[in-house]
Amino acid sequence: MSPIKIRLHRGERAVADALRELRSKRIVERIWAQDHTVWKPDPGEISNRLGWLDSPQSMLEAVPRIEAFAQRARQDGLKQALLLGMGGSSLAPEVFRHTFGVRQGFLDLSVLDSVDPAAVLECAARHDPSATLYIVSSKSGGTVETSSLFKYFYNQALKILGRKAAARRFAAITDRGSGLEDVARSLGFREIFLNDPNIGGRFSALSYFGLVPAGLIGLDLRRLLKRARAARDDSSAAWLGAAMGELAAAGRDKLTLMASPGVASFGAWAEQLIAESTGKEGTGILPVNGEKLDLLGSLGDDRLFACLHLKGTPEEEIEFEAQMAVLAASRQPCIRIDLNDHYDLGGEFFRWEMATALAGWRLGINPFDQPDVESAKKLARRMVDEYRQIGRFPEPACILQQDGIELYGHSTARSLDEGLLSFLERTGEESRPRSYVALQAYLKPSAECTQALQALRHRIRDRCKVATTVGYGPRFLHSTGQLHKGDAGNGLFIQFTAAMPEDAPIPDDPGSEGSSLTFGVLKTAQALGDERALREVGRRVIRFHLTGSLVPGLNRLTEALK
Repeated sequence: MSPIKIRLHRGERAVADALRELRSKRIVERIWAQDHTVWKPDPGEISNRLGWLDSPQSMLEAVPRIEAFAQRARQDGLKQALLLGMGGSSLAPEVFRHTFGVRQGFLDLSVLDSVDPAAVLECAARHDPSATLYIVSSKSGGTVETSSLFKYFYNQALKILGRKAAARRFAAITDRGSGLEDVARSLGFREIFLNDPNIGGRFSALSYFGLVPAGLIGLDLRRLLKRARAARDDSSAAWLGAAMGELAAAGRDKLTLMASPGVASFGAWAEQLIAESTGKEGTGILPVNGEKLDLLGSLGDDRLFACLHLKGTPEEEIEFEAQMAVLAASRQPCIRIDLNDHYDLGGEFFRWEMATALAGWRLGINPFDQPDVESAKKLARRMVDEYRQIGRFPEPACILQQDGIELYGHSTARSLDEGLLSFLERTGEESRPRSYVALQAYLKPSAECTQALQALRHRIRDRCKVATTVGYGPRFLHSTGQLHKGDAGNGLFIQFTAAMPEDAPIPDDPGSEGSSLTFGVLKTAQALGDERALREVGRRVIRFHLTGSLVPGLNRLTEALK
């Protein structure tokens, strides 16, 4: 098991007290006994969400089936795999692909968790149905993004291959009795993997949802699960969970995730786990993923740092240790985990799951439900219905338009600069302690767009001295969306939407030519629905609609913060 080093400075006594309470109340033992009263007296959405505790052992029996599935796909000449999923269904596979790459002779895995029409069309152009295995991954089987993507790619395959061959290009991962299981059986999918229904999506990395994609790219699944089993017997999760929960309760509720380049993608998986599990009932731990530390003065007293280190190139080592030096000089509380190799991530998946469950105990919340996620979904559905009735979205009037950017949600601004600056000034309101700024990008994901968003977030952080986050929509709705609406309300939300010159129809049914909705309409409805959901719970939101090129538009806003 990877060693963990905890340096908490003034927080050490409080965390030591939390550990003593944890031990005196036998919290870990009671979790292993699946005692729901650790969190709440009502067993609802707790007793049926603890199957992840057994995954490192129970999934060993499934390894031969997964390996045989991957072997048959290779023998049939398939070269690529495209996973269609959101949140817990897509994040762990993405970690495996970015961390391990593709073993020679195995399938090259891509993950599509965007309904941006340009992203969908681009992905379709890169994947030849005759050589692609499509993995439709959804616990509930009814996730709107996943079902829309499935219908689109199924129809693409159907046109080229015919019904029988198209069905052989698809496999499903879902819970027993879901609508996806029914569809997969009726169409004759190549394989259907039915997951343990007692595992929630964000705790599913070591179940079929993570292991089937991992097997397709050639991971040694037994080795991965062996590391996870070692974590089950390790006590360090208690230290990690106690530190997360106790320091968050004391005000250090911005858990800043740092990682070596070789394991950098782990942060996005941990982000969903922590945010969706703890962000509710007016509390929460905000995961801050992807920040680069370069200014001591930008760090407030609301941070706890968690740093995953995997030995890399000399240049990577120098940069990582330099960031560690910044933390040491600032006397920020820090948890450092040194990984021996990539397979230690098996242990980290389990350690962070247990630690998050323990942090939930300390915060007094149920870490396994997501009570505020549905609000944005309902409003998005309402937006779609209104669009179908009147042919446009019921959105507020544009306040101003300048330099190819429209501003919404700020009634007194006379320029883009004034709108952005006056909005960000509210981070310093005394009635809003420990604020953070979340950039919500309903934009086409790309390396260039991500770089521009990162530049903007760092400019905001350095100017306002607050933590910042970045998320692509609608993906972030399945990760940090719960926390945005369920925490103490200290977030400021800057939403970005954009013109979509390309669009693609969503088939009403697999194999049907009819379409009453497009990806562009769905994405816009989700953005506007999320904006309205945030406002309805008293959150502060501003929206910039980019009518021109994305990167220049984002750079224009960054320049406003000089």
